Amino acid sequence: METRNRSTLFSGLVVDIEQFEVRIGKKGWHTFQVVRHPGGVGVLPLHDDGTVTLIRQLRPAVGGTLLEIPAGRLQPGEDPSACGDREMVEETGLSARELVPLGYFYPSPGVFDEVIHLFLGTGLSQGHSRPEHYEEIETERMPIGEALRLAATGEIRDGKTIAALLRAGNIVK
Repeated sequence: METRNRSTLFSGLVVDIEQFEVRIGKKGWHTFQVVRHPGGVGVLPLHDDGTVTLIRQLRPAVGGTLLEIPAGRLQPGEDPSACGDREMVEETGLSARELVPLGYFYPSPGVFDEVIHLFLGTGLSQGHSRPEHYEEIETERMPIGEALRLAATGEIRDGKTIAALLRAGNIVK
């Protein structure tokens, strides 16, 4: 991809916004703005009895609470599985003996460069959660089939959670 005239329009706490021009074949040069994000990780905690633990938390960007998998932002140079372990403990108190990779995806590639890595957490043990000082998180445990139904009916609206459930549904029967 050939680019020119790169500049950072905004540097924030979580994201930066970059503007640049891209040559698109015979169509010439076109200006794009991209939100740069360090990426994230989401973990679907699967208990031995076939239930999963999801969390409810406030998402100010959408003006309400969402039902989601535990997830968080990658630190610079952090291994995605280490981030997944950390976030699952912080948000649910659960630790996994194994994190099974479910791949990654781009939540909104037309505007964001964010990559979210997904894992299935198995061999769970319960400890104490340690949410960030600004987080109010409730856990909700349900059969994976019920979570898949909620994703299919639109009651679960978080993209990373829908992707993790669909991918895990191909593994867990």
